[in-house]
Amino acid sequence: MRKKVLILLPVSLVLTLFTKYSTGFAEFYALNIYPIFAGSISFFTSKVKFSLAEFIIGVLIIGLTAYFFFATIKAVLEKDLNYIKNFVLNIAAAISIMYFLFVLFCGINYHRNEFTYYSGLKIKESSTNELINLCEILIKDANESRALLNTGNEGTAELLDEDYYKTAVRAKDSFDGVAGKYSVLKGSYHAPKPVLFSDIMSYMGITGMFFPYSFEANVNVSVPPYQLPAVMLHELVHLRGFMREDEANFISYLACINSGFDDFYYSGTMLALTYSMNALYGENYEEFARLYATYSEDVKNDLKYSSDYWRMFEGKTAEISNKVNDAYLKANNQKDGVKSYGRMVDLLIAYYD
Repeated sequence: MRKKVLILLPVSLVLTLFTKYSTGFAEFYALNIYPIFAGSISFFTSKVKFSLAEFIIGVLIIGLTAYFFFATIKAVLEKDLNYIKNFVLNIAAAISIMYFLFVLFCGINYHRNEFTYYSGLKIKESSTNELINLCEILIKDANESRALLNTGNEGTAELLDEDYYKTAVRAKDSFDGVAGKYSVLKGSYHAPKPVLFSDIMSYMGITGMFFPYSFEANVNVSVPPYQLPAVMLHELVHLRGFMREDEANFISYLACINSGFDDFYYSGTMLALTYSMNALYGENYEEFARLYATYSEDVKNDLKYSSDYWRMFEGKTAEISNKVNDAYLKANNQKDGVKSYGRMVDLLIAYYD
């Protein structure tokens, strides 16, 4: 039986290669088949308030560790290498099944049409002046939207809800506005879930995670509060079948500014502003400094709060996590790796062009 299951590994590889060179099939799958999986499985997993992804990962780590030591000890005590052989075969079979499901539930979507296909946005080479104009627009929006929010005890912007789950429900509902403009984003999907061990995610430099096996949008709830809405919407974009990181950021921004909520508008604007100003920093530092001086004090304080927060988690763990994420993105049709996050700026310029 195990050897029969192993056939799923080459089948998955062939399916991945086929979809890579057949955008039409990937598009058909993303629009007609993927929503069936996502809708039906998430219907059941949404009945549980806690993150099943976190639970599954924890059980797998503990279970695999225990199984490895059991097989090794038995092999040594009984001088029988069949225990090791069975361990390897079982792990290989499990990996084959998991990779096959990953391709079905997530991998094919990496090869679908890009969001520009649906939105009509035209990506082109842009000038530094266009980047400066974009930053000026976003700074104005950030200053104005921040003025509408309260400042909490820690000196950073507060969300309108004190309860995570209320914010999560608003995040789920926030797609209504942008889906009215881009029908491909329509769909009945469930609210994102908090991760209990969010600090571990912070040490890994991760703000959120879409888990394809349970179709859950998982969120690091320890991040600075004003970043939370944009993170929630980013993961909900993945749940809708758009896997590229640059597109998920951009669509998250669109959903935030069309949500009708001041705190979401600010969160999305700050996401866009951060990427845009980072791009300008590398192009023209003098203009970057000039524009940074136009930030309101509240916006500056929020950025300092964020900087101080993430500085606490810098280290080897974050570096390793970044390298793993980079390899994952490149293996899934994102040739720029983690640099693809920066391509959001091209979409923003196209949007405001």
